[in-house]
Amino acid sequence: MRKTAILLLCAVLSLGAYAAADTARVYRFRVSLADKKNNPYSLKHPEKFLSPKSLERRAKFKIKLDAHDLPVTPAYVDGLRRAGMSVLNMSKWNNTVLVETTDSAAAVGLTSLPYVSAVRLLWAGQPAAPKAPKTDRHDIVTNRRDTLDNYYGRAVTQVEMLGVDKLHAAGFRGAGVTIAVVDGGFYNADCLDALRGCKILGTRNFVHPGRSVYEEQSHGMQVLSCIGSRWENAIVGTAPDASFYLLVSEDGGSESLVEEDNWCAAIEYADSVGADIVTSSLGYYEFDNPADSYRYRDLDGRTAAISRAASLAAGRGMVVVNSAGNSGDEPWKKISVPADATDILTVGAVDADRTNTNFSSLGPAADGRVKPDVAAMGGRSAVLLVDGTVGAASGTSFSAPILCGAVACLWQACPGLSPVKLMDAVRRSGDRADYPDNVYGYGIPNVWNAYQKLMKK
Repeated sequence: MRKTAILLLCAVLSLGAYAAADTARVYRFRVSLADKKNNPYSLKHPEKFLSPKSLERRAKFKIKLDAHDLPVTPAYVDGLRRAGMSVLNMSKWNNTVLVETTDSAAAVGLTSLPYVSAVRLLWAGQPAAPKAPKTDRHDIVTNRRDTLDNYYGRAVTQVEMLGVDKLHAAGFRGAGVTIAVVDGGFYNADCLDALRGCKILGTRNFVHPGRSVYEEQSHGMQVLSCIGSRWENAIVGTAPDASFYLLVSEDGGSESLVEEDNWCAAIEYADSVGADIVTSSLGYYEFDNPADSYRYRDLDGRTAAISRAASLAAGRGMVVVNSAGNSGDEPWKKISVPADATDILTVGAVDADRTNTNFSSLGPAADGRVKPDVAAMGGRSAVLLVDGTVGAASGTSFSAPILCGAVACLWQACPGLSPVKLMDAVRRSGDRADYPDNVYGYGIPNVWNAYQKLMKK
């Protein structure tokens, strides 16, 4: 009774914070579940909820399944639906369910259910209706190609900076490595010549289920182009032979904690289908509802649900590469979540001359860990534009995928490395490995040097 009363009060207070800015009609809540009892799934039969490739990855690294791997108890989810909730997403790693309702009181009342431990309001308002396109997206595509004298085209500096060109020359271009790109939309990625050879294994939209990932927001497409482009003498990515899942978790219509839940669902899906690496050029610290915004002391890798999920990935055999953030020249200055997570590679940005960009977010994490972990080119990086031409863009949004592709090639070259050992090898190959700091982390890695050292062991 006391627990229910306190949660009810907190939810009402939170609703008041939203109401001050908006007359809410739809509410989205994170429902935390108390346990995974009465679950028809069993760790003895993981093939019921994990793909063969996901299980092969765990077996390869001798990873034992645990309670985090079990799906959310279906009976609990059904109970939420019977209470009038629409289920949007779930996180088995956090044991939470994201629900939507027009009856906020009914959602708060969920705390009376014996399997519900907490209910938190994440968003309130009126969902934005899809905007009708002004023109057919295919009509803007020209695929005009400007050829340069070198194989990598405009991407040559960002590729060579990491030594990944030498891994390519040795035959390691990311083949056999599966990368999940968790981002905003991948606008026009399906009709750009530079991405024609990109091996797309699947797509999923966690923001607008059923809607194509290719029809809105171009940020994810540009991120993908840093890794998977294959347009000789124009733009070639850092892992052009890798395979990809394209997953949308970023909602361009608002900035709320809901996006954390979308991200958690996406990374867990990536795990379930057998992705080896997750690259994410997303980060959060400030939300539309100020009461939800993070403080620096929260950047400990444990406070944010999104960071807890990222920290669990290595223990499932995956490597997470995440952008540090672009707040270095803003009052916040610090990294965001999930960049604060443990056992991931958080990537800062440098210019072509290897000096840090003024926008690259700074560390360390709140508990003193070195952040960012490493740095790559994020100042005027070569990316694809929505019309199929090659342009330039700046941000740790691009240094992260550029580094991700290099990691994929190194993992192809050294497939026996565990995620933790792989990330350690990348850090140790950084040009500041002996004196890491809160600007460059361990510095700019050289994956060719990392490969050579690993081969001598």
